[in-house]
Amino acid sequence: MPYTFPQSEALFNRAKRSIAAGVNSGIRKMEQPVPLYFARGAGARVWDVDGNEYIDFQLGQGALLYGHAPAGMAAALATQAHLGTHWAAQSELEIDVAERLQSMLPSAELVRFNNSATEVVSAAFRLARAHTGRPLILKFEGHYHGWADEGLVGFAPPVSAWSDEENLPRLHPSQGVIPEVLAQFIVCRWNDAAHLRRQVDAFRGKIAAIIFEPVLCNTCCIEPAAGFLSTIRELCDRDGMLMISDETITGFRFGAACAQGYFGFKPDLTVLGKAIGGGTPFAALTGTKAAMEKILTGEVVHAGTLNANPLCLAASKWCLDQILALGTTHPASLERLGHSLKRSLTELAVRHAIPLRPQGPGLIFHTVILKPGAPEGLVQDYRDYVRRHDAPRWAHLRRCLLEAGVRAIERGLWSVSLAHREEDIDEALARADRAFARHAATWSAPA
Repeated sequence: MPYTFPQSEALFNRAKRSIAAGVNSGIRKMEQPVPLYFARGAGARVWDVDGNEYIDFQLGQGALLYGHAPAGMAAALATQAHLGTHWAAQSELEIDVAERLQSMLPSAELVRFNNSATEVVSAAFRLARAHTGRPLILKFEGHYHGWADEGLVGFAPPVSAWSDEENLPRLHPSQGVIPEVLAQFIVCRWNDAAHLRRQVDAFRGKIAAIIFEPVLCNTCCIEPAAGFLSTIRELCDRDGMLMISDETITGFRFGAACAQGYFGFKPDLTVLGKAIGGGTPFAALTGTKAAMEKILTGEVVHAGTLNANPLCLAASKWCLDQILALGTTHPASLERLGHSLKRSLTELAVRHAIPLRPQGPGLIFHTVILKPGAPEGLVQDYRDYVRRHDAPRWAHLRRCLLEAGVRAIERGLWSVSLAHREEDIDEALARADRAFARHAATWSAPA
């Protein structure tokens, strides 16, 4: 029988009386039929307050690369909690973590810590503008760089704003944004080198930095086209712009050197979040000495009461040590499991006549469902995704999966953790088979 959620529903109704909209992050309201409340997690599995068990591929929006509640990390947190949770001062732990990052990422010559990747992005933009003396940031449509005024410019413009295919709209999905912020951005198409070159040339001498997700994970899961990252590096070198790699999602999932090692490029600044703290509120800005110079001189202010919090540092040290201990076996084993899951989901979709087309590098992937009549082939950018992906049908299938005990991110992204084993994948597929059958029997397109 499909799962039911009476306790989650009761808690959500109670929460709406004290918490604005009942949730503490707007995206959590996307979960259907109700935002879930969880009681515990272990490894690749999580249990909600109604006792429903899930094989989890949501994994804290990708932060739980190490699985739920790993014993070693719990021990590290407990040890540090007894020593102190916050000093607003220095500890040897921050040097330990910074030195690990230096050893793992060739681009991480210097490091600064924050509490969230949104903060790190703001610091990177400030640093880039100070470094170059230029006002503009170039980003790509559909890429997400935190929820602040600057990070969401151009993230997901509605189809009604697509009238100009050359000068993409600099819109923000939220009200209350300072209007002048929008004018400080140029928005380009992902994987379109010709468009990127034209826009850089049009604003030459005014662009401080180009920022991007190495694999676009916030809109579908879209890998860079051959040569695209090297084009970004070439243009940055040519015009003295900083190359900012936002590895909030890809960091450490793609190996010790992150996606920049996986794809072979060296950014000037890197944004690290999620997996670097294993579920604790921890993030880092790393960069070359030249790019970080204005922080060294004090000309750029970078501050925060809880920066380099020892509790989060203890968690991060444990997390990074797990990646280092895996050596050359990571990310190959994770990739193998992910590709196996992708292939089998595709086979299930064929069996149940569902136009599901998983895409992504296995380490992380998206379950695209094609709209009727949509062409086959890999999705290449944000607009291609909107045109071809059947979001309402995915929402229905996602709910069927949830009610069968398989949990993916609401927008269609699946993450595989180091805690997943082949037996977890096998069981997830058996549950998915039932969910796909239910979806095929009950789905009808909106009128």
